[in-house]
Amino acid sequence: MKNSLIELNNCGVFRNERWLVRGVSIKVFKGQIVTLIGPNGSGKSTTAKMALGILKPDEGTNLIQNNIKISYVPQKISIDWSLPLRVIDFMNLIEKHNMSNINKMLSMTGIGHLLYQDVRNLSGGEFQRLLMARAIAKNPDFLVLDEPVQFVDYPGEIALYKIIQEIVKNINCGILLISHNLHVVMSQTDHVVCLNGHVCCSGAPKSIIKEAEYIKLFGKNIDPALAFYEHEHDHKHLPDGSIDHSH
Repeated sequence: MKNSLIELNNCGVFRNERWLVRGVSIKVFKGQIVTLIGPNGSGKSTTAKMALGILKPDEGTNLIQNNIKISYVPQKISIDWSLPLRVIDFMNLIEKHNMSNINKMLSMTGIGHLLYQDVRNLSGGEFQRLLMARAIAKNPDFLVLDEPVQFVDYPGEIALYKIIQEIVKNINCGILLISHNLHVVMSQTDHVVCLNGHVCCSGAPKSIIKEAEYIKLFGKNIDPALAFYEHEHDHKHLPDGSIDHSH
């Protein structure tokens, strides 16, 4: 796997006499954010499940590095809001964490002051930050975020993107970020995969928006308020959009 955390090779899922997604090839390395974009029903969540090893492809291979720790923030989560549940309780629902780790992760996601707040009183953005905090509490090598900015206003989206970048920087994990939102294409991502039942195009953000398939899906006009986020990593971006980790 040449040090990749996960690798999908020409993967496809066939259900109810049709291909949900087909011909998907993706690699994710530590310290890298790979963003999956595409319209609703394009196969983004199906692809994420293959990357997580939850769903076995009907063709192709999904390879996952041995002994890596994986975390997942799903698109939807069901909670009985009639039950009193504090932020600290939510952090310990599935796995018990020490207070030092809980405080560290809540601080990293910008909600350290909400430790004893009732979860049902959190805003949409605060709850998304809490989901991220719980996901990174076990210090994952590979993190999948499925539509992490849903139900969040524009300023909240920008703040969440910056938090995602901080997670990569502080934990040195690889992230697969799933979205139908063009903001993600333009900010804080290393590699973009444009999906619509198959991989339409893929590459670095600056090159992907020039691709004919991308323009066909999303149009030529990009919101001028969306600027590329220039960032530095301990790897080199090659002309074809791939990542060189050799140095």
